[in-house]
Amino acid sequence: MNYFSDITNEILNESIVIDGHFDLLMDLSRQRKLGFCKVMESDHLENFKKGGLTCVVSSIFIENYMIPELSLRESLDQISSFYQEISESRDNFIFCKTYEDVYRAKKEDKIGVFLSFEGVEPLYNDLNLLEIFYELGVRFVGLTWSRRNYAGDGSRFSEPDTNRYLNGLSDFGVELVKKSQKMNMIIDVSHLNDKGFWDVIKLTTKPIIASHSNCRSIVNIERNLTDEQIKAIARTEGVIGINALNKFASPTPENANVYDLVNNIDYIVNLVGIDHVGLGFDFCGHLKKFDPPIVTDNRISKSFEILENQSNIPVLVEALLERGYEKKDIKKILGENFLRVYKIVFNK
Repeated sequence: MNYFSDITNEILNESIVIDGHFDLLMDLSRQRKLGFCKVMESDHLENFKKGGLTCVVSSIFIENYMIPELSLRESLDQISSFYQEISESRDNFIFCKTYEDVYRAKKEDKIGVFLSFEGVEPLYNDLNLLEIFYELGVRFVGLTWSRRNYAGDGSRFSEPDTNRYLNGLSDFGVELVKKSQKMNMIIDVSHLNDKGFWDVIKLTTKPIIASHSNCRSIVNIERNLTDEQIKAIARTEGVIGINALNKFASPTPENANVYDLVNNIDYIVNLVGIDHVGLGFDFCGHLKKFDPPIVTDNRISKSFEILENQSNIPVLVEALLERGYEKKDIKKILGENFLRVYKIVFNK
């Protein structure tokens, strides 16, 4: 695929490149508690730059053992760590809160960072806290992770089970969607279960996203989207961000590669068109840097993430070119589609 290298560089240089979901804040918080600083520069900046990244959406995620008592405190710790990192690294990073901030990051050759909930556990069942988090810079509302919270039920990392009892959105979840959209925040349905998804579709008045989800027709697990869900997101003018986790992208995860990501992109494009697919890699291998390696059959297990990190975005661009995608369509996948949603929602 080296044939495409010059074209790939040209596309990346001209494009707004957005990773719609990345677990950055948890890493910052963990490392700063260990005494490290400028973590975004030391651990992530090189990968971002190599990949041609313009902007990343960073999730606020609360681990199970902290729920419920420490959810609010941990979320504020993560945001505080991010604020400190931005203060230390203003030459390389921009805190994004608006659509225009993405263009400013591109113009100034910096990396823009948005903040998102990945599950609204920090809110408990208090809608008033949403306004506080908005003032702190949160612009995306991922309603659930793959568990139950006050807003609704999450999806599992396994095949759909029609016998399992699940609720849709709670009364709090319904009011949260309404208030979030009134505040011009973007609703993210990745991790939400099917009943909750369709509740959101009934309620939404603006484009919604699935920031890091793939196609259930390719890999039949609850975390992926059905054809009807993909069509419903497209009808809102929304976008699905392709997830790089091997077991979400490929029916043979042990052999997964970049072409499995392209297969998911192809599927969405053929189903609803080029305007409704983006990137939401969900890279989280960096969170395991201080964990012992996983050993299988006396060998260290290989990465569960296709591409590993953002530095390999050019590999995906080359695979898209090889598959026959035109330059203008690759630019849409890389960031223009997500950017369209940002413009519609943030600027209303």
